Amino acid sequence: MTAIDPNSPVPKYFQLRAILLDLIENAELPVDAPIPSERELCAKYDLSRMTVRQGVDQLVTEGRLYRVPGKGTFVARPKIEMPLRLVSFTEDMLARGLRPGAVDLTRRTVPADARLARLFEVEAGTPIHVIERLRTADGEPMALERAHILASLAPDLLDRRLADRSLYGVLEAVYGLVFDAGDQTIDAAVADAAEAKQLHIPRGSAVLLLQRRSYSNGICAELGVSTYRADRYQIHTALGNPPSNQNNHN
Repeated sequence: MTAIDPNSPVPKYFQLRAILLDLIENAELPVDAPIPSERELCAKYDLSRMTVRQGVDQLVTEGRLYRVPGKGTFVARPKIEMPLRLVSFTEDMLARGLRPGAVDLTRRTVPADARLARLFEVEAGTPIHVIERLRTADGEPMALERAHILASLAPDLLDRRLADRSLYGVLEAVYGLVFDAGDQTIDAAVADAAEAKQLHIPRGSAVLLLQRRSYSNGICAELGVSTYRADRYQIHTALGNPPSNQNNHN
């Protein structure tokens, strides 16, 4: 689409959104490039300023554009698809050609409270390692990871260097701990003041809250609770229409 069709049932602002999206996806407007001003868009597509603003606002809301006060509106970096499989952050970033990083925030061993005991399927008081790290991609903060590891499976884990290393890689190489199954839930949330500061986003920004249990040989070995920037991640999954069951009547 290269022009606005005044006779189309599709609203004009949505047609403008589609035009700008085509320019972004075809790299005619690359990342961090400014888009034409409201006045230029009005003149080029014969639209009112209100219509142009509505179309641009839509793309800002979707995270495809971002505004810099006093400077204009620019093309945002494309979002990263959230992996819906058992893979470490490090492996995922490397597969995308990005440089993974990890900054240690806190590490401690705690006795499992009632909730942790239930999730790990162990007795209350069982020692659990807790490791919190800031994960980065090409130096940009992407997520806060809070890993809970069954201490009996990796006794001296807290004494090991984990900065800029894959936790899963350390667990496999040092302790022979390989995760072969897991379950994950994803919820929408907003960043509190501390999370916003660490992730370099405004307080109250949308985030994705992930909780994942990872198993090794049928034992729940890790509980991961992570906060991901919603402006940098999206969830994608393939859908299928399973064949309907047809009963044969004899």
